Amino acid sequence: MLKQKLSQKLSQKLSPQQIQLMKLIQLPTIALEERIQEELEINPALEEAGEQEVEDPYDTSDELNDNEEIPAEDINVDEYLSDDDIPDYRLKANNHSPDDEEKQIPLSGGETFMDHLLGQLGMRRLTDRQRGLGEYLIGNIDDDGYIRRELIHIVDDLAFNQNVMTSEEELEEVLDVVQGLEPAGVGARDLRECLALQLNRRSQQAFTSIAQAILEDHFDAFTKKHYSKIMEKLEIEEETLRSALDEIIKLNPKPGSSFSGGSKAITQAITPDFYIQLKDGNVEYLLNARNAPELNISREYKNMLEHYKEQKTPSKSDKEAVLFVKQKIDSAKWFVEAVRQRQRTLLLVIDALVERQNAYFLTGDESDLQPMILKDIAEMTDLDISTVSRVASNKYAQTPYGTFLLKELFSESMTNDQGEEVSTREIKKYLKELIEGESKSKPLTDEKLAAALKEKGYPIARRTIAKYREQLGMPTARLRKEL
Repeated sequence: MLKQKLSQKLSQKLSPQQIQLMKLIQLPTIALEERIQEELEINPALEEAGEQEVEDPYDTSDELNDNEEIPAEDINVDEYLSDDDIPDYRLKANNHSPDDEEKQIPLSGGETFMDHLLGQLGMRRLTDRQRGLGEYLIGNIDDDGYIRRELIHIVDDLAFNQNVMTSEEELEEVLDVVQGLEPAGVGARDLRECLALQLNRRSQQAFTSIAQAILEDHFDAFTKKHYSKIMEKLEIEEETLRSALDEIIKLNPKPGSSFSGGSKAITQAITPDFYIQLKDGNVEYLLNARNAPELNISREYKNMLEHYKEQKTPSKSDKEAVLFVKQKIDSAKWFVEAVRQRQRTLLLVIDALVERQNAYFLTGDESDLQPMILKDIAEMTDLDISTVSRVASNKYAQTPYGTFLLKELFSESMTNDQGEEVSTREIKKYLKELIEGESKSKPLTDEKLAAALKEKGYPIARRTIAKYREQLGMPTARLRKEL
């Protein structure tokens, strides 16, 4: 049975301007430039300007007009023509910073890894069918030089996508040709095969046969560093095993990375979004926005409104034109203000970050890093936590101590034995130093690492040590062991 009833409901919806602003805030500098170019192409009322006077980026005295639909007769043309009615900052955005010394972004060029392989394949004596299969296999090689897909899946792809019927056996034959290309080890399907391919090409040394036996018959024990088992199975002494392992260590586990031309994809240089520097003992910061051009409203579109104003009896087409012009001008205003609001937000966040981590930026010592979470910066800036997260997630800062993501400055806190709050980054630093300084023949277990940190004043549980060690990309003690 259907019933009708009245109810009140309170909901919050984001305006188009707010949605656009959130998307812009998340963009790094290069992506912002691309977004601005896209907007310039789709909105003829927006254009790049010459040098303009920079307004105060923190001036928020005026807000954007709403984009409600109104009849052409009700449009106050003077509102769009008078500089008195339209604050200048809403018609332009100056996003340049004094970083003119970096005029260009370096781009990698030259022959790609795939081109290098295809060029070699073209010099082999193959049938047209074999060459086509070889090119398809090369297309499946990743940046490290591996074919990580099962051949049966590649057989299916060739059948469905290329209408080429083949078999695993035929692909195996062509794969042998691909694996004979340079660099050695390319086209391998796993690490064992990659190392074996390289070892087979090396001239036979005294311990090469033992190294081959380790890879072919005892690879699992080798990866787990069960050296005693290997010596027992191969009936060799420790010195012989060490010499054989030296042969394996010389091999390249990622043959694709050895190619000077780079990977299949062109590597893009990191462009810092912020510059943090020391001057006269003080920390200064600068927003890098050189790739965001100055923007303003097209004079041509203003002229269109002037023409409409002069019409005593505007035609229907004139009314439609002025509605179109109004829509484009409003859209341009919103975009310009969103770019400026993005700039204000980034400056607010970096200002709070520098204030919070001032000691670290003065010394570069990670022990000076203060515990800091997104909520701390949100409270300092009166911004939402999600906004701070968008700023920190993919923005880089160039400092005297290197270029890194802003999010790397954030860390949880823990209390040391003196009751002081310290950053987990500081603890990880000491943990890394302990592991790097340990005896490689007898590496420290997580229990011993926990005991060593406790002596330094950091009472940490073994499971926490294991978590930090994994975050640092360091394996367990057994896998760190060396002969």
